[in-house]
Amino acid sequence: MIHLIIAGALVAALYVVLVETLFKKSKCKGTADMTGKTAIITGGNTGIGKATALDLAGRGVRVILACRNQKKAEAAINDIKKATGSNDILFMELDLGSLKSVRAFAKNFLKSESRLDLLINNAGLVADGRTEDGFGIEFGVNHLGHFLLTCLLLDRLKESPAARVITVSSMAYRWGNIDFDSLVATKDLGSGRYSWQFFQAYCNSKLCNVLFTHELAKRLKGTNVTCYSVHPGVVKTELSRHVSLWQKVFIEPVARLLFLDPETGAQTTLHCAVQEGIEHFSGRYFSCCAVEKVSAKANNDAVAKKLWEVSERLSGLS
Repeated sequence: MIHLIIAGALVAALYVVLVETLFKKSKCKGTADMTGKTAIITGGNTGIGKATALDLAGRGVRVILACRNQKKAEAAINDIKKATGSNDILFMELDLGSLKSVRAFAKNFLKSESRLDLLINNAGLVADGRTEDGFGIEFGVNHLGHFLLTCLLLDRLKESPAARVITVSSMAYRWGNIDFDSLVATKDLGSGRYSWQFFQAYCNSKLCNVLFTHELAKRLKGTNVTCYSVHPGVVKTELSRHVSLWQKVFIEPVARLLFLDPETGAQTTLHCAVQEGIEHFSGRYFSCCAVEKVSAKANNDAVAKKLWEVSERLSGLS
């Protein structure tokens, strides 16, 4: 009996530690007036993106859901309209796995919308495969598509009195690495048919997100645009929808018990979108609605600059 009590106490202690660390919750406390501002949210039809869209719409922001799936986007728009009473939400088609689609989206947006205050690079996936342009799908969607999208919209962002670019990364960046020779040769950051192999590629792409934000801040210095990368927490979303069935069987019970819901996962993104007085933190990484120091490899000026230059070439910007 004593062994069961000890085991139960250890499990309870572990649960408390996990809830206060890896699965810690936070709350955006920003109260800035957002009325009349315009936001683009990639992947805004589900998960963290949808929760972000719902909150911003409730604050009076014109929200554009940039997604592939129009049916899902329209369902999300109906949900958000019912919850907020806002009718200023619309869908624009965007497939981050197609550079042609990214360019078409940017052209359509710049033609139809007069302002842009928030660009939230939210969409992401864990999967194996290739994009339309032959890039590894995690590198192509999680980094390169967002890189091109941001660059194409920078001039419109600069026209705003105070614009922000927020890129959803992950604490998984800590396990990421970038092999530039392999990237240029294979157009990929890692691949393989096993889940651990494309999870490594995911980590690599999340490191790209942090380095991209680091370099973007340097290039935006002296403008009215600031940028931030964020770890949303370990959230129960559709991110892992491409993993194998046996892994889902393992993940699902843990997710139900510990993972954050999308609304909680959206809080750090919202903090970086609406919190006043964080402009001097441009280029930094946020977690739990606070700035967090990153590892040396995510703060390397030379690597960040090289990633930018390689991304320019691969996306056709140079």
